[in-house]
Amino acid sequence: MRVRATPKASRNAIGEVVADGQGYGVLKVAVTAVPEKGSANAAVIGLLAKAWRLRKTDMTILRGQTDRNKMVLIAGGNAEMLRGLETLIGISPKGTIKDD
Repeated sequence: MRVRATPKASRNAIGEVVADGQGYGVLKVAVTAVPEKGSANAAVIGLLAKAWRLRKTDMTILRGQTDRNKMVLIAGGNAEMLRGLETLIGISPKGTIKDD
């Protein structure tokens, strides 16, 4: 899943899905943590895990550890969560981005 993180925000929040420069859906996530020593990354994972009722260990940042644009791997979850993600960010059941 593609995520656009905003550290040092006024509040923690999961925002809307917007198109990035290449037209892919990106979930906007704002966290109050500062981008130092991985604290903002941990806050992003914690916020998403709490919102989607997953364990933090079910999510891993694959790319973008030091960038606002991140690729997050979700290893846990259930069919209901997957259907919600399909609707939210336009992924197919096999985890690929739809080209609609």
